[in-house]
Amino acid sequence: MSEHPLFRKILIANRGEIALRILRACHDLGVRAVVAYSDVDRESLPVRLADEAVCIGPAQAARSYNNIPAIISAALITGCDAIHPGYGFLAENPYLAEVCAQVGVTFIGPRPEVIELMGNKAEARKMMKRAGLPIVPGSDGPLENLAAARQIARRIGYPLLVKAVAGGGGRGMRVVRDEGDLVRALPLAQAEAEAAFGNGEVYLERYIARPRHVEVQILADHFGNVLAVGERDCSIQRRHQKLVEEAPAPNLPRKTRDTLLGAAVKGAKAARYTNAGTLEFLVDPGGNAYFMEMNTRIQVEHPVTEMTTGIDLVAWQIRIAAGQRLTLDQRDREPRGHAIECRITAEDATNDFAPSVGTVEMYVAPGGPGVRVDSHLYAGYSVPPYYDSLLGKIIAWGRDREEATARMERALTETVITGVPQTVSFLRSIVAGDEFRAATYDTGFIPRLVARQIQASGPISDDDEVVAET
Repeated sequence: MSEHPLFRKILIANRGEIALRILRACHDLGVRAVVAYSDVDRESLPVRLADEAVCIGPAQAARSYNNIPAIISAALITGCDAIHPGYGFLAENPYLAEVCAQVGVTFIGPRPEVIELMGNKAEARKMMKRAGLPIVPGSDGPLENLAAARQIARRIGYPLLVKAVAGGGGRGMRVVRDEGDLVRALPLAQAEAEAAFGNGEVYLERYIARPRHVEVQILADHFGNVLAVGERDCSIQRRHQKLVEEAPAPNLPRKTRDTLLGAAVKGAKAARYTNAGTLEFLVDPGGNAYFMEMNTRIQVEHPVTEMTTGIDLVAWQIRIAAGQRLTLDQRDREPRGHAIECRITAEDATNDFAPSVGTVEMYVAPGGPGVRVDSHLYAGYSVPPYYDSLLGKIIAWGRDREEATARMERALTETVITGVPQTVSFLRSIVAGDEFRAATYDTGFIPRLVARQIQASGPISDDDEVVAET
């Protein structure tokens, strides 16, 4: 890997656990790193551990982490020759990648035109369909009006999903079961999409009942080499936000797995993709897989792939952006053992997962064989109200799924976070459940679990459980 030197200095344009994750990768590679931070994150762990740190604005994301002129200025004044956007914020913003190219700073990610193409879900569907990937039946592009939506819906058949063209995280998405639903849901989805993404265009897609959400991690260099590193099951979600992920996907037929990996490589090559990315698929109960979307960034759940392959995905993002050639081969995609990730969020599971803020009074991270923790927490850390509620991730690896599950249950039991309501106990109830143990879950798992907990006298109280643990 000596054909291209790595960067002199990288600006990390993000915060929290992903900023710390990127910082560690930089240090492992011997590259200096600058953390860009808002004034409310001045005492955060990534800022404390960075080689340099620069304030880019006030707490509001629009004036700091989403402020492209501030990000570019921070890179230039600190002498950075590359920017790593992490995930969220500007990670999938083609304009940032374009401005980076204009000022001579490398954007650690794909080219701006690829980000823009994959960010338009309707256009991405059309391109992947042309490339031969299986696509859920739906409209060929954005809906022109209600009359056109009705006509397309009759052709596809109900139930359907109305989805935002520029969507993500379930915003601008509605399930419609008949024409009356469509009439009501279409303007609501358009308004929500416009508010969330500045683009109110939506399209239709057939609704698949009780699917699994399985994604494939890819790496692609600038020499045409594309590697499907492995697949992850991300079906355990609440309001389209993933809570628990695992690799490899359990109970997935080998034929389906091979189809997913092959389709991901084919799709990435068709898009002329470079760097790390993820192709997401729905898998129906019959094992049929359908392309859903492509994420042009590192994913929150990337550690389960790292734990089962030994590949440092963030380090490879940096190497590829620096012009280095992929030296991995398909043997590296074969999983070794099993890994599970649980996302801990600052949310109150007893109050419909309402976001919570406050100061962490006590923090005890789990440890022991096979346990990894990616978190920016420390005792005394103040959880701000301005950003995503993710506090950290616990990843457990085992020689098989049974051992990984036992280690995850142990790790969650060891974890202590007081002062801020959080979801550790709720995650324990997931991992301890029969449906998770049998790996028979689908994307409707969390609503069913919550309904059972309410029926059995209400959800688990995280505060009560944490006190008992301490």
